[in-house]
Amino acid sequence: MNDLMPREKLKRFGAARLTDLELLRILIGSGNQQASAEQIAKSLLKLLKEQGPETTYEDIAAISGMGPAKTCEIVALFELGRRYLVPAERPVIKSAQEAFEEFKYLKDKRQEHFAVLTLDGANRLIDNTVVFVGTLDQSIVHPREIFAKALEDRAAFIVLAHNHPSGSLDPSPEDEYITEKLKTAGDLMGIKVLDHLIVTKQGYRSIIG
Repeated sequence: MNDLMPREKLKRFGAARLTDLELLRILIGSGNQQASAEQIAKSLLKLLKEQGPETTYEDIAAISGMGPAKTCEIVALFELGRRYLVPAERPVIKSAQEAFEEFKYLKDKRQEHFAVLTLDGANRLIDNTVVFVGTLDQSIVHPREIFAKALEDRAAFIVLAHNHPSGSLDPSPEDEYITEKLKTAGDLMGIKVLDHLIVTKQGYRSIIG
C-alpha cells in the first residue's frame, strides 16, 4: 500500500506536490532482496544531490538494489528531461544553415582553419573548436585529432567546416577525400559526421549535403 501512495498523490495533486523522495519512489517501483524501494530512493537522492547533472550510469548502477534494467530506465528518463523539459541554452543544429551560423567566424580568416561542432544526441551544440590552422592536407587532417574532441565531449554527432581564403566555394579533390575519410572513421566510432562546410565571405557550401 505504501508503494502506491506517491502515485495516488501524484494523480490527485500533480507532480509538483510530491517530495523528491516520493518522485524517486515512483520511478523505482518496488525494491528487491538487496534493498527496499525506500532505501534505493534515499541512496539515489543522496547521489543526485552530490553529483547533480554529472551523475552517470555507473554511479546509479553502483547503488545497492539497482539492476541494469532499472538503471537504464532512470538514466534514459533523466536524459529525456534534459533534452526536452529543461529550457535549452545551447542552439540545436539540424541544418547546414544553422551550422553555418556557428561557423561564420571562419569567413574572414586569412589562413585555412579547420573547425568542428560537437553535438549531443538531441543535436544541441556542445562546443565549437578550431582543430588546426594551415593548408588542408590529408597528412595533417587526421581522424585522431578530430575525434579526440568528439570523444572528450561525448558527442553523438559532429559537423566539420573549413574556410577557403581564396573565396572559392568549390571543394577540392583533397576536401572531398578528407570528408570521406572522416565520415568512414565516424561510422566506425559511432559518431556520425553530419556535414562538412566550406566557408567564405560569399557564404558556404555543403560537401556532404
